[in-house]
Amino acid sequence: MTGMYTVQLGHGLGLIEETPILLDLWQEGMGSADLYCEALESGRFPTMTARRLKNLIDSGFAPRYLSNGSAPAILLKQLRQILSKKEFDQLLFLYTCRTHAILADFVKEIYWPAYSGGKQTLTNHQARDFAAAAVRDGKTTTAWSDATVRRAGGYLTGCLADFSLLEAGVKGARKILAYRIEPRVAAILAYELHFDGFGDNGVVSHPEWALFGMESEDVVAELKRLAMRGFFIVQSAGSAIRIGWNHKSMEELVDVLAQG
Repeated sequence: MTGMYTVQLGHGLGLIEETPILLDLWQEGMGSADLYCEALESGRFPTMTARRLKNLIDSGFAPRYLSNGSAPAILLKQLRQILSKKEFDQLLFLYTCRTHAILADFVKEIYWPAYSGGKQTLTNHQARDFAAAAVRDGKTTTAWSDATVRRAGGYLTGCLADFSLLEAGVKGARKILAYRIEPRVAAILAYELHFDGFGDNGVVSHPEWALFGMESEDVVAELKRLAMRGFFIVQSAGSAIRIGWNHKSMEELVDVLAQG
């Protein structure tokens, strides 16, 4: 979730409808060019021009799901029939935030403070102000024009609407919706961080939990609830935490999730 801000998020926003189709078509070893050819020949995007489909895959799908040796696509393909739509969409939200620093920071700096402060709506004007401040602070890859700033603001609120953090529909002010991490998504995120090499305290304090409005104590409480379902063994005393990881690989975790 680090890096310069771009407007690449505009290529499909949440990609909620397109991602499951593209995952169905994608096979391990495929790059974006191979996937484009497969998608074009499949006839599953009948209303989309070839140019738009290529942009969607190259700038939308591939950076999110074909990075890191396509690990995100491999995992999502395994989980596609196991998770509920709500759970699956939360993972798409997580991977999109990992790819687009502007979205991750907007969620943490603007959305959750508004949510916890009891605000009812979040506006495109707030999103534009956030984008404009990013330009002034040198966080963008280039100096954005006013028009680009406006578009970036719309991308942010539109993407959060796709992921059900905000009310859907084209409007200047969108209602803030109740949003909470699903338990099995929390288990997947914890195991991903663990297998990425974070220690137990590093897992609990990792900044990605803030995407779901969670602080370290919230994470500990969630992991303790998951421990009752057999995902972990959790021992905590003060600020120290020790986690017994009951599953030794993501494949093993996926097998357990598949068994319900």
